[in-house]
Amino acid sequence: MEEEEGEQELFEHYRFVIDKGQEPLRIDKFLMNRVENATRSKIQQAAEAGTIHVNGKAVRSNYRVKPADLITILLTRPVREIELIPQDIPIDIVYEDQDFIIVNKEAGMVVHPAYGNYKGTLMNALVYHFENLPVREYNNKDIDARIRPGLVHRIDKNTSGILVIAKTDNSMAKLAKEFFDHSIDRTYWALVWGDFKEETGTITGHIGRSLKDRKKMDVFPHGEFGKTAITHYKILERFGYVTLIECKLETGRTHQIRVHLRYAGHPVFNDEVYGGDRILKGTTFSKYKQFVENCFKLLPRHALHAKSLGFIHPTTKKYVHFDSRLPPDMEAVVGKWREYARHKALEE
Repeated sequence: MEEEEGEQELFEHYRFVIDKGQEPLRIDKFLMNRVENATRSKIQQAAEAGTIHVNGKAVRSNYRVKPADLITILLTRPVREIELIPQDIPIDIVYEDQDFIIVNKEAGMVVHPAYGNYKGTLMNALVYHFENLPVREYNNKDIDARIRPGLVHRIDKNTSGILVIAKTDNSMAKLAKEFFDHSIDRTYWALVWGDFKEETGTITGHIGRSLKDRKKMDVFPHGEFGKTAITHYKILERFGYVTLIECKLETGRTHQIRVHLRYAGHPVFNDEVYGGDRILKGTTFSKYKQFVENCFKLLPRHALHAKSLGFIHPTTKKYVHFDSRLPPDMEAVVGKWREYARHKALEE
């Protein structure tokens, strides 16, 4: 299951206090005997993901437990059960056949229920519009499959754009495999800070949860943490202080585009999580500052849109491709920067 551009929080699922008489023992061995259905490899994976904490800090699987240690295991799903409530919420369906539907998600809509967002999500809308979407078990156990009917990928709440939702078990399995094999063609358009020397480029660097802030992701260029991530980009339009680019994902890590672009020195415009919500390029004139602040008001979210999606149709075996227009808020801000760049060129 590929996770992309998704906000995640951590919730405590297990808590152990080590007895005073405990001999030093590797934490993976200790937890194998205390967590139901846990294997050593699963515990080691959890430790690598930073979800096993001792006395409030993440530890590796070779950590040796000591008397009075407080061990907690954190997961991204809330402990409480989530009931998926059908809701009559309008959704923009771009295409539909017997196998899948293509939805153009608006910015601000959460894709699936999670802590603090049990209603008003795309999943609530989908189960209302389609009574029997398939459900399958994922390799990724972070979020219960029962609350993700038909969903094979996702985009962040404040990212707009194209999503595919499976309508049958067969299409669910085949689409999920295409995402797993990275054979899906996905393009995003992003307005980012700064100019680029090259017309095209590739950003690489492992992505994992930040060691300083568990709610954020970070790039680990030497691969000591995280998973391989590759983002290709090309310039669509240059506006001087900001640039409109197209990104193609070769992998699908959480917040991949936003984290990679921040790492490359080009944060996404108005991305409050990764530093794009302040003036990073430009002049010191108050008129320019007012212009940028007006742009932030027009686009009160990060300037990222899932533009297109292409894949092999699960039944016909033919390649299909779906595109979308930029949403009005992003279109308006791109238009303002285009006009700004035109006036600036005339003045020079």
